[in-house]
Amino acid sequence: FGDWKLALQLLREMSEDRVARSTITFNSAISSCEKGRTWAPALQLLSEMAKDLVERSTITFNAAISACAKGGMLTTALQLLRNMAQNRVETNSITYSAVVSACE
Repeated sequence: FGDWKLALQLLREMSEDRVARSTITFNSAISSCEKGRTWAPALQLLSEMAKDLVERSTITFNAAISACAKGGMLTTALQLLRNMAQNRVETNSITYSAVVSACE
């Protein structure tokens, strides 16, 4: 469960080394947060993506919603679902499954 910290460190090193960070690299880091059951860093990465104008995909939001679900953050998961609609990011069955799991 500690691998998410390493993923965040590597993402920061990419930035420091002036290596372009993409949707894929952010998604990997957010997925690591989800697997580590830590939602706050996942949301921070989501915000960083918006600030840096990196495209946030369905996969990006699904991973962030799952991280919130595993952290018991139902309200935040629902807000991310609304953000997807506002940003015209397509939802899918995984999106809704993740939100439903936050209800448990």
